[in-house]
Amino acid sequence: MPTDERLRYVALGDSQTEGLGDGDPAHPRGWADRLAERLTAVDPEVTYANLAVRGRLAGEVRAEQLAPALALRPHLVTVVAGVNDLIRPRFDAAEVTGHLEAMFAALTAAGARVATVTFPDVGKIAPIARPLRSRVSGLNDRVRVAAARHGVVVAETADHAVCTDPRLWSADRLHASPLGHERIAAAVAHALGLPGSDDGWTLPLHPPIGPAGWRAVGAELRWAGTFLGPWLARRLLGRSSGDGRTAKRPALLPVRPAA
Repeated sequence: MPTDERLRYVALGDSQTEGLGDGDPAHPRGWADRLAERLTAVDPEVTYANLAVRGRLAGEVRAEQLAPALALRPHLVTVVAGVNDLIRPRFDAAEVTGHLEAMFAALTAAGARVATVTFPDVGKIAPIARPLRSRVSGLNDRVRVAAARHGVVVAETADHAVCTDPRLWSADRLHASPLGHERIAAAVAHALGLPGSDDGWTLPLHPPIGPAGWRAVGAELRWAGTFLGPWLARRLLGRSSGDGRTAKRPALLPVRPAA
């Protein structure tokens, strides 16, 4: 971390990093905002930019966000992408990891400290997604290898059961809830070794919750009609939730902790 100038943090990614599921969808907060607030413990004058845009594939994150990120000369960067690729029929793990590793390489070569996360078991979050489990596991393995090659910090959210607790996920089961975003921020802060961070984010929630209500047939049908159907319709029409959208915070701005 810098000692002679204001700390600069830049976040790259898709809807999860943009913050969907945490507050107003038009102006979401999200784990990257929460991490930026934690960085004030390192530098009260930290500045933060969030280039993430919902719906973006890993290749689009690289094409659209890498150059602007480098231009901001960040000290710290988070790169989290690939889930939108995972749920596409023609998913190519090597291609996705190639885009991620290219970003890791460029950012670390520029002197930035880079962090990323692994993805939890989507089959435990949305039972209909169980066929994607092997994709998630394989992508996580590739991300770990690519991260190790470039000295990228990895927050291992894939390794802890709490990360699939329904209370950490919003109703659409695609985006973290406010509590989930807080846990992701805590996981990345812990991986980075920020002051005041610890492994408390790995602890289970209490009281325990049983799976029956979450996996009930009626709930699955309601979820499919409310969230899965519209998503499939957008795919068939070649549309994305991010069409026409730009980054919510394209410039480095001072961080103001939430009230």
